Amino acid sequence: MKIYTSLDQIPPIHNAVVTQGTFDGVHAAHQVIIDRLRSIARQHNGETVLITFDPHPRIVLHPDDHGLKLIQTLEEKIEVLQQMGIDHLVIVPFTREFSRMSSMQFIRDIIVNRIGARYLVVGYNHRFGKNREGDQEQLNEFSELYGFEVEQIPEQDIDHIAVSSTKIRHALEQGDIVTANKYLLKPFLIKGTVVQGKQVGRTIGFPTANIELGDPNKLIPADGVYAVKVLIHNQTYGGMLNSGFRPTMDGKVHCIEVHLFDFNEEIYGEKISIEFVDKLRDEQRFSGIEALRIQLEKDKLHALSKLALLS
Repeated sequence: MKIYTSLDQIPPIHNAVVTQGTFDGVHAAHQVIIDRLRSIARQHNGETVLITFDPHPRIVLHPDDHGLKLIQTLEEKIEVLQQMGIDHLVIVPFTREFSRMSSMQFIRDIIVNRIGARYLVVGYNHRFGKNREGDQEQLNEFSELYGFEVEQIPEQDIDHIAVSSTKIRHALEQGDIVTANKYLLKPFLIKGTVVQGKQVGRTIGFPTANIELGDPNKLIPADGVYAVKVLIHNQTYGGMLNSGFRPTMDGKVHCIEVHLFDFNEEIYGEKISIEFVDKLRDEQRFSGIEALRIQLEKDKLHALSKLALLS
């Protein structure tokens, strides 16, 4: 996959089959669009082009709204799109100036003149251009005017619910990992660096790796304890993760810490990937360290049963 971080970098593309959007999560509905993109490219000996934006448009347009968190970091999105076989990924730097581009300018200057689209594939209720003024009706008009074909993918449902990034964010914010993973068609993932913590866990037989995330806009599921799968040193381990304030300890600083099963190595400074499997319980305050240890033993058995269902 070739990656471009500026529109000026894009070379001539043969029979370009194009889609565009934020693609946060690259979820089930996105994957249908990408599958169709690749199918058209095969039929017409073309090349697939996916246009996305960084930062997320809402972060630029509504900087005072700190509520938006991303299902995927840009690094994670690139990795998934590469696995899906996209030929060309265009990452447009999203600015306020860019946001003022009209729908016609966007189609004419970028989709047609810059990329040379022969086919454009969009999702249900797709909007684009200044103030999201562009819609399917305009796309049909522009396709006739500029000589490309346009195809709209119908709304995608799972269990009779339309899949969207917003619904996935809501599920994660509620700690509903099963629903989020179903809509994503893959486990929700976080990546970070192992940093030193207070090492209380190892005194009760549950040493934990404290995780520092690299992107402040990355969404973290609701506080609680989760069954997880952890990738480190190209090996996968089962584990359980706590996200929250550790009320039994001090309750002052939010942290993410993970205990790996059957693992006993020093990994400070190492990169780590964590896939969420299911939520075990809410975070809670215990009467003391011993009560916490007893609960962690129960949590481990619960997590192992959840992980066993995957094998």
